[in-house]
Amino acid sequence: MDQEVSVSLSGQPYQVTIDTRGHRWLGDEPEDVGGGDTGPQPGELLLSSLGACTAITLKMYANRKKWPVEHIAVELRYNSAAKPNSLTTVIDMEIHFTGNLSEEQHARLLQIAHSCPVHKVLSNPIVINTKAV
Repeated sequence: MDQEVSVSLSGQPYQVTIDTRGHRWLGDEPEDVGGGDTGPQPGELLLSSLGACTAITLKMYANRKKWPVEHIAVELRYNSAAKPNSLTTVIDMEIHFTGNLSEEQHARLLQIAHSCPVHKVLSNPIVINTKAV
């Protein structure tokens, strides 16, 4: 999983430009905290990474098994009310499947959801090496 992303900020107060492999998109903060609301907040980008990885992992698995998954929708939200302490983040994820799936297939897909690479990264200790250059 050797991936690289470049983020730059200049011009608008909190608008960032995100680049990777020739793709470019924006991140920003809402207007009520001084941003221009020109893109998702960083926390929303994190949730979108988990949701995208989960949906793709599920679709790949269903395709390999030749299961009739027609549509996958993943909804994610931070759940601050469920935080057991200040150092723990709780993310609620709901996965909706469309397709003629048995109960066993449905249950297996929910297990597979925890196998996406981003889920694994977020569920294990993370070391971030930071330096100013």
